[in-house]
Amino acid sequence: MKATVTVMLKNGVLDPQGKAIAHALGTLGFDGVNDVRAGKVIELDLAESDAEKARAQAEEMARRLLANGVIESFRVDVGG
Repeated sequence: MKATVTVMLKNGVLDPQGKAIAHALGTLGFDGVNDVRAGKVIELDLAESDAEKARAQAEEMARRLLANGVIESFRVDVGG
């Protein structure tokens, strides 16, 4: 079963990478970009075939390793 974990900085946490991307987009002529938040996507191929069990496994992985709960939030999507 495939699981995708999307990790983003929590609101209120400074995002220097996002700011740098926003600035670079502006210098390339992309006007109207008000803000950019950078994150990471982790794709997992799990042996589990039950979607709810796979989701629980991926959420536990995110809590314990993939996301820093102090400054980051995460979302898990499961399918296929």
